[in-house]
Amino acid sequence: MSYSIRLAKAEDYPRIMEIWESAVQATHHFLAEEDFMYFKKIIPQEYLPNLEVHLITENETAEGFASVAEGNLEMLFIHNEARGKGLGRILFEFMKDKTGLTKVEVNEQNPQAIGFYEKMGFRQIGRSEKDGSGKNYPIIHMSL
Repeated sequence: MSYSIRLAKAEDYPRIMEIWESAVQATHHFLAEEDFMYFKKIIPQEYLPNLEVHLITENETAEGFASVAEGNLEMLFIHNEARGKGLGRILFEFMKDKTGLTKVEVNEQNPQAIGFYEKMGFRQIGRSEKDGSGKNYPIIHMSL
């Protein structure tokens, strides 16, 4: 597999949102349509411009992205069609080595993600009833 990881630029946002939408539709079945639309709107406006986002590309096509802020993995998404190839693990390891990430918050209703992070060495250290946006999606707090 020929892949590379690089910093994302504003012109990458449309592809980042394609990746996000594909991944969320495949794994976040619990997300209400209005919340899906809310996040789809605010991520490129409020999140991406304020985070250092890394893209993982395979054969020149961006297939995933991740961002870490203050040791917390803010986001890690792989396009649904590229899942299962190890890109998530590669991107995670890169972010861990580069940023010193030690924490992640995961939707309790996303058991695939919880399993992935447990495989990466994380353990649950807490739980919140609401997500970071104050929406009713319980969050599992995990730490290495």
